Amino acid sequence: MVLVTSNKARQLLYINYIGQVRPVDLERHRSDVEALMAELPSGFRVLVDLSELNEMDLDCMTEIGRIMELIDRSGVGLIVRVIPDPTKDIGLNIFSIFHYPHRPQIATCKTMTEAARALEL
Repeated sequence: MVLVTSNKARQLLYINYIGQVRPVDLERHRSDVEALMAELPSGFRVLVDLSELNEMDLDCMTEIGRIMELIDRSGVGLIVRVIPDPTKDIGLNIFSIFHYPHRPQIATCKTMTEAARALEL
C-alpha cells in the first residue's frame, strides 16, 4: 500500500510505503503525486517513509524510477528518507544517481524525529 499526501504550508510532499507494495500500488498513486506536486512551489521537499514497509516487489523499481523522475522535473529541493531498517533500503541511493539528474539534496534518517529535524519542522 502507498499513502501520498502533502502539506502546502510546509511545502512538503509525503510518500509512505506500508506493508507489501506492488507495482499496481505505485501506478495507482502516480497521478496523486502529480496532482499534489502541482500545488507545491519549486524547491518543495519530499518525505519518503519506509518505516512500515514489509516488502516491495522487485518489479516496483521501474515505477519508482518514473516517480523519482517526475519529482525531479517538478523542482524538488530536498528529499528526506526514513529507513529505520537498512535491510528495507530498496536501493534508493543507487536509483537517485540515475533518476535525479538535477541532484536535489538527499538525507537518509533512521527515525521520523531525525527526519523532522532535517526538514526543519
